[in-house]
Amino acid sequence: MALKGQTFKHYPESLKVEVIRLHAEEGWSYRKITEHMEIHDKDRVRKWMRKYRLEGQASFADRRGNSYRTETMQERNLRSLRLEVDVLKKWLQILNREG
Repeated sequence: MALKGQTFKHYPESLKVEVIRLHAEEGWSYRKITEHMEIHDKDRVRKWMRKYRLEGQASFADRRGNSYRTETMQERNLRSLRLEVDVLKKWLQILNREG
C-alpha cells in the first residue's frame, strides 16, 4: 500500500524492452539484469516478463493519466453553456409566473 507522499520509480519503455531482450535472447538471469540495469525492485523484471508474455509489446505503453477521456475541452464548455441556458430558461419561467 502506498504511503502519503510516496513516489514510485518510473522505468521508460525502452528500458523494459531492453530487459526483455536481455532475458529472452541473451539468456541473462533476473538477478543479473536487475544489478546491471540498476532496478531497485528485485521482482520487477519477473513481473515485466509475465506481463510481456501475456500482452506482448503493448503491455509497456505508458498509461498514466486519463488518456482515455473521450470528452474534449470544447465539449465540456458546450455542455456547461447548455446547462447555463437551461437554468436561465427556468428562471425566466419562474419570473413570468410571478409577474
